[in-house]
Amino acid sequence: MAGSAVTRTGPGSREPGGAPGREAVVDWFAGAHPVPRQAHAEWANCGVALLPLGGRFDALRVTGRLIHSAVGSGRQENVGQALTDWLHGPVIRDSRTGSGQYHVLVAPDAEWQGDAVRLGAGTYLAVPRVGKQVSPVTRWVVQPQRRGRLCDPSHLAALLATAEPLAEIES
Repeated sequence: MAGSAVTRTGPGSREPGGAPGREAVVDWFAGAHPVPRQAHAEWANCGVALLPLGGRFDALRVTGRLIHSAVGSGRQENVGQALTDWLHGPVIRDSRTGSGQYHVLVAPDAEWQGDAVRLGAGTYLAVPRVGKQVSPVTRWVVQPQRRGRLCDPSHLAALLATAEPLAEIES
């Protein structure tokens, strides 16, 4: 699956000692905005920035009910650990709706055929500041760890395939 887990490196992408730099991750996400300084300002002032999709990344929107069914829990820490283990990439939760929506960040050219709605070009996503969480409604469930590292949609498909069988077992 070409481009599904993208890793781009370059100057400034590592801190001394070889650890990925948080600033490199922040700058990579800010670079999705036509004016990266505006993204930085939105994070500083509001805790979230509206970033256009379709350039650096797309998002697969999954209902909270489906994610919770697939991981067998609605508890924040359990969901976060399960999504980290399954997806190996950044996931955002927007809790403005009843069950909340999860946004799994994927490469724009990654193939997807599944229950999640693909959000791409022409759509803006509220992306929380990387690091300390400040927004009460939009937060990272899985923080980005490296610049350009996104989720593989096949891993999401595998996770969601467990949702219905688990729901039947619990009934």
